[in-house]
Amino acid sequence: MRETTVARSYAEALFELGRRHDQLETYADALDVVTGLLETEPAIRTFLESPTVEPAAKKGVLTDALGNRVPRPFLNFMLVVIDKGRQRLLPEIAREYHDLLDEHLGRLHVQVTLAREPDARMREEIKAALSTALGRTVVPHFRADPRIIGGMVVRYGDRVLDGSLRSRLNALRRQLLSAELPRTLLV
Repeated sequence: MRETTVARSYAEALFELGRRHDQLETYADALDVVTGLLETEPAIRTFLESPTVEPAAKKGVLTDALGNRVPRPFLNFMLVVIDKGRQRLLPEIAREYHDLLDEHLGRLHVQVTLAREPDARMREEIKAALSTALGRTVVPHFRADPRIIGGMVVRYGDRVLDGSLRSRLNALRRQLLSAELPRTLLV
């Protein structure tokens, strides 16, 4: 089984557990804490992923570290992940879980590129306009790229909505270069 498929299966199991206990967001936050630690603390990641460390020791450390900070069903899920030797998949499990949660809540993450950094008011206006246009709650991720000159480029999923001035100028350029000039102008 491919690792993405395995991670998706674990994420689906955790999602169902979260739904059953009405703690979908809590589990998402707990996953963020765990994956954040794995990213910022290489020693923890090495310890949990080491084949020479017994699973019982890993589970003991994890229980001590998370015990009272996370719901018991979440902790049990983490212990199963360790039992099955899938702890190196935790970042991917977290991504898949967040995708499931976003889908469940009707959220859509979009990458919005503008020529310059937008102010708070513009961010809210763009968010509202995109939410209305796309029919979902949009979670925009803004970035600035002066090369687009003006307008914006919106990316989500496998779609790109290019409303940049640069693309319009390029389209106009192509149109002008492919146009045939009247004979009178050629003489």
